[in-house]
Amino acid sequence: MWGGRTGALLRVWGLWPAGVRGRRPLGYNAASLAGNNSPQCWNCGGPGVPKRGDGFFCPQCRALQPPDLTRDYFSLMDCNRAFGVDTAKLQNRYQQLQRLVHPDFFSQRSQTEKDFSEKHATLVNDAYKTLLAPLSRGLYLLKLHGVEIPEGTDYAMDQQFLMEIMEINEKLAEAQSEAAMKEIESIVRAKQKELSDNVSKAFEQGSLVDVDLRSHV
Repeated sequence: MWGGRTGALLRVWGLWPAGVRGRRPLGYNAASLAGNNSPQCWNCGGPGVPKRGDGFFCPQCRALQPPDLTRDYFSLMDCNRAFGVDTAKLQNRYQQLQRLVHPDFFSQRSQTEKDFSEKHATLVNDAYKTLLAPLSRGLYLLKLHGVEIPEGTDYAMDQQFLMEIMEINEKLAEAQSEAAMKEIESIVRAKQKELSDNVSKAFEQGSLVDVDLRSHV
């Protein structure tokens, strides 16, 4: 039930290029500890931290633990798994995690912890950037629902919608004053909001098949 013109809708909303680069999985050298279901601390062997909790450090020896690569970005960034995200809350969470795991704070720690810190920081950065932008957030949500849009894929857009884009481009070319530019900006922002609302509703309903790409300006 997911699919149809999903890619076109999300790309137009974000005004991004059609190609979307994939991300390479993070690797580990320390005995593939990330993804290991064992709750034991790698350093002291004591009881580790819950996989879904925010305890990044062993409660016994305070050693930094490896990232949980099975944890999705929404959970990591303490956001509801939805297209609508509170960006202020997201930014605060990002800053909180950076204060916990940034490599600068581990310069005097063991090499293992230095490595884990770098991987934590990379994961947090990727999660933040992905959830901050509407397009990448929407594509990530689709991926979590088992739908991936291959790089370079583009879906046919509604002809009326394409005509509206052409009209906006013509207005931009003909704009001779700041007032005219502001009017065009207002039109584009209204269209973005409409498309964003459409995408959000589609995710809530569990289907993007019936989303109408046309925007009534």
